Amino acid sequence: MFDEELPKPKTAGFPRNFENMSVSELEDYIEELKAEISRAEEDITKKKASQEAAASVFK
Repeated sequence: MFDEELPKPKTAGFPRNFENMSVSELEDYIEELKAEISRAEEDITKKKASQEAAASVFK
């Protein structure tokens, strides 16, 4: 029902073994991580906005 009740997905293959990865694969991996960080930051922003909206109702 609420986001807090849902199981949190685990990052597949984290942490990865870098020894067997090429420079190109490492660069791709970094881009994937940056995209995931961006997605998490956007979700934080949305959740903070919801919290602030709820808090303003009870002032």
